[in-house]
Amino acid sequence: MQDLSAELLLSAYAQGVFPMSEGRDDPALFWVDPKMRGVLPLDGFRISRSLAKTLRRGHFKISFNTAFTKVVQGCADRDETWINGTIFDLYATLHARGDAHSVEVWEDRRLVGGAYGVALGAAFFGESMFSQATDASKVALAYLVDRLHIGGFTLCDTQFITDHLASLGAIEVTRATYHMLLADALKRPASFNLSGDAVPSAQDVIQRNAQTS
Repeated sequence: MQDLSAELLLSAYAQGVFPMSEGRDDPALFWVDPKMRGVLPLDGFRISRSLAKTLRRGHFKISFNTAFTKVVQGCADRDETWINGTIFDLYATLHARGDAHSVEVWEDRRLVGGAYGVALGAAFFGESMFSQATDASKVALAYLVDRLHIGGFTLCDTQFITDHLASLGAIEVTRATYHMLLADALKRPASFNLSGDAVPSAQDVIQRNAQTS
């Protein structure tokens, strides 16, 4: 693989591929373009009764783009990870450029969950999420989906699908379908950074999801 720059990485996303490594200590990267792609329909996110109850409790505080590197570190802090030093540095660069974003979940001023990804046109490429408290990653995803709705995004790419993501509404589509959805999203304008950047209330997130799902 040629030296990977932020520009090359964005070009790869626009073509439907993304980089991975075999592990945190493996410096090599490889491109991935799955035959079946995980996507989270923005009008199909499922907020269960238990998740709605967690949201309404209000014990989590939410922020956007205030602790990007800590979120990536949280995502990499597991026994097996595809996030090596090169990938970490590249996404930090994309964040500094305004192309990568994070949502953070805090409990008693401690970062207990979050998610991050890359925005291009009206496509958001979800990279990873983590949780150190019950439902923290689900809460992060609920606020992320709400943010994407408001910002005009049409595609939320999850790369692969897991049981966890499927329970929240994620589905698999073929490579051809994904590329069609991507091509359409890249033609549309969207913004992750909203005017005023205010964090919506839990009730607003629940109500907007109910209106679209």
